Amino acid sequence: MTLEELVGCNITDKKMETVSQALEELLVAAQRQDCLTVGVYESAKLMNVDPDCVVLCVLATDEEDEDDIALQIHFTLIQAFCCDNDINILRVSGISRLAQVLCEPSTADNNANEPKDLHCILVTNPQCQPLKCQALQEVGSYCKESRCKNQWVPYLALQER
Repeated sequence: MTLEELVGCNITDKKMETVSQALEELLVAAQRQDCLTVGVYESAKLMNVDPDCVVLCVLATDEEDEDDIALQIHFTLIQAFCCDNDINILRVSGISRLAQVLCEPSTADNNANEPKDLHCILVTNPQCQPLKCQALQEVGSYCKESRCKNQWVPYLALQER
């Protein structure tokens, strides 16, 4: 490995860590302001009604989801829609970390309530009271940089803490 490759890896790892933290901050801020839509079907309904309010689409999978053909088809359709409507997209792994960040149970609770479907999460930005936060700018900037490198759907691995 050359020095350039080694330094480049460190910079990339650092950038990924920074963007992961920014994404977590953004999700918490959006949840507090009721600017979060969680679930594949709920997200599809919102994008059908008002795609202009969506500023970020997070598609989350773990290894056990890789063989779920229906989920992969949904992801393909959502990604195509987001690309057509200039909506930033991120693919992430670490659904259990997303559940922690959003204070959602990762398994069914004592009342037999199923956990929310965290495979697709939309961050919306209502026109009446726009979501203003540095984390949104950082994540958006990362998505834009990735598109400039012809990586249309950037990937992040959320780390357990």
